[in-house]
Amino acid sequence: MSRYRPPAAPMAPYITPEGESRMRQELDYLWREERPLVTRQVSEAAAMGDRSENAEYIYGKKRLREIDSRVRHLRKRLEILKVVRERPSDTSKVYFGAWVALEDNTGQKHCYRIVGPDELDPARHHISIDSILARALLGKATDAEVQVQTPGGMQEYVIAAVSYDGPC
Repeated sequence: MSRYRPPAAPMAPYITPEGESRMRQELDYLWREERPLVTRQVSEAAAMGDRSENAEYIYGKKRLREIDSRVRHLRKRLEILKVVRERPSDTSKVYFGAWVALEDNTGQKHCYRIVGPDELDPARHHISIDSILARALLGKATDAEVQVQTPGGMQEYVIAAVSYDGPC
């Protein structure tokens, strides 16, 4: 049995202006506020003496590594992301940044926004452009039927509405 795992497919390099703003705010908060605070706490814990049994020191150093890792990730990702600011020329079709109202075969309505993989947030109904559903929706217009293979089986949806202004 091999431990080899093929590399993950590269994520789409697109992001909405709101998503870029949130990422930059997180980076700024981590670098200017949280990291100096944790550094100060680690320094105070180190001054207490034996570091091998000092929980504040050990967990502070661990938190610093987590912060530094996240900062590195955000900086690298922000360098390659392309902010999509303009709307597509044909707003009747589904493209990046669109809010899409779907109706499944039971008549239940669903509303999703197609965003970049860094903005994925199921609670806000944001789905990644790399997801199976989003890939099936791209380029389709209102009243188009879409079939998507889900873990629960094949699902059929009808595009009820497409909007670039706000939630459906």
